[in-house]
Amino acid sequence: MADNLPSEFDVVIIGTGLPESIIAAACSRSGQRVLHVDLRHYYGGNWASFSFSGLLSWIKESQEKADPRGESTTWKELILENEEGIPLNKTDQTIQHVEDFCYASQDPAEDVEEVGALLKVPVSAAAASSEVVDEVCATPEAESECFPLTDQTSGTKSEETFPNSDREYTAVKDGVEVTSLGEVLCDNATSGQSVSEIENNESASVTESAVEPRTITYSQIVKEGRRFNIDLISKLLYSRGLLIDLLIKSNVSRYAEFKNVTRILAFREGRVEQVPCSRADVFNSKQLTMVEKRMLMRFLTFCLEYEQHPDEYQGHKDCKFSDYLKTRKLTPNLQHFILHSIAMVSEADCCTIDGLKATQKFLQCLGRYGNTPFLFPLYGQGEIPQCFCRMCAVFGGVYCLRHSVQCLVVDKETRRCKAIIDHFGQRISATYFVVEDSYLSEKTCANVSYRQISRAVLITDRSILKANSDQQISILTVPPIELDQPAVCLVELCSSTMTCMKNTSQRTYRHMIRIAQRCLIIAYSYLYNKFKSNWKEKNKKVIQQNNSK
Repeated sequence: MADNLPSEFDVVIIGTGLPESIIAAACSRSGQRVLHVDLRHYYGGNWASFSFSGLLSWIKESQEKADPRGESTTWKELILENEEGIPLNKTDQTIQHVEDFCYASQDPAEDVEEVGALLKVPVSAAAASSEVVDEVCATPEAESECFPLTDQTSGTKSEETFPNSDREYTAVKDGVEVTSLGEVLCDNATSGQSVSEIENNESASVTESAVEPRTITYSQIVKEGRRFNIDLISKLLYSRGLLIDLLIKSNVSRYAEFKNVTRILAFREGRVEQVPCSRADVFNSKQLTMVEKRMLMRFLTFCLEYEQHPDEYQGHKDCKFSDYLKTRKLTPNLQHFILHSIAMVSEADCCTIDGLKATQKFLQCLGRYGNTPFLFPLYGQGEIPQCFCRMCAVFGGVYCLRHSVQCLVVDKETRRCKAIIDHFGQRISATYFVVEDSYLSEKTCANVSYRQISRAVLITDRSILKANSDQQISILTVPPIELDQPAVCLVELCSSTMTCMKNTSQRTYRHMIRIAQRCLIIAYSYLYNKFKSNWKEKNKKVIQQNNSK
């Protein structure tokens, strides 16, 4: 089908990352003809999630250097005199310095194969990467609306179509092994089983897992590799915000399920401790004295409505948030909790207003789905781009993976992009073009500012903090040793998130850098409203013409 594509679309989108997928869903939903292509063989781009063997293959591909001699230049013959061609990258340059290490027992694994896999995989157990991230990503703003975590539709199967992903998921439910996310969601809907019930089943099996040996070998990881869904970009969602509202209003939330983060941890004086978040947690905490509990509740109550008490912070607007906490006569223990585990801001460069806003946002998200303000999607963060891609496909979007685009065709006079030329030499015209930045050369993105984020993914056989249940989703901020250095954010996932095998945990480390996502959501709203108004005008004209006839 790829070599017989239509020659004209309303919108052409290159790359299937989260921003591109959201725009594709918005355009398709408003009646536009959308072509969504990606050079990769999987959905999500740098937002994808992989099985264990899939991650090893991705690491190998990232380490390989592209041969410039193999690049075709036949597209130059298709450029007219009044046009200019902008070549696109064939390899992703935004992720660099990828390495993998194995610290598990090095038992012979040559004859061990992954269940359901076709190819053998090389030896590894963890990955570390340094990624260049654009200024547009990360956390949404606070709003309020009910968010359905489970699929509440009837038991009938949907007839909507979705571009099949090359990777499958494996889940064990009621003693039956189920593959692919669609089947899992459908089974949950038909049986009436919700996420909370699945959690109860997982917690009921804790006693059984305690009897089993905890030592995990490399051969076990390879054999159960399809139970892993390892994120390239692991993020948590605030339970109230623009992205959550977008998932609800666009009805994309029915394609995914989420779990609430169970605990927020703090690292202080060489120890990892659980941070009390809700009112009940504060008063049940044994880490705080009675005086500290009253002081903490008084300060958190103030942060919820700090705008109504400007006299208490106006004189400290220009100072650091850490210095402002000292003026509130909070103990060092409370200052550490608020700064690194509640507000989660930098001690070096966060001002008072930003710290109060971050604390308020944290508190406003508490209690919506649990005792913490964060959500994590089952089967990994890579599910969210696929959900938006599915919505786009349902409303007529055309998808082509493994489809390379040679260049963008730009008019020399107007400096507007008018077409693309793919690897078949086909020229495809459109009104709008959206291109993932990894496809653009450094010269094209010379005026774009980037930040470096270092990430590491580790597969371990025990949690960073022991608890009664091993099904814990945790977030921990490790303060920097030096004030001018960024903090390190740790997200620990358990097997009930469908991201790792039983008796293992998946941890993701990254430098804590806050980047606004408002631009992405505004772009979605703008495109949706614009295309919706144009679509209504077209339909209105057609109706008037039919009435006149």
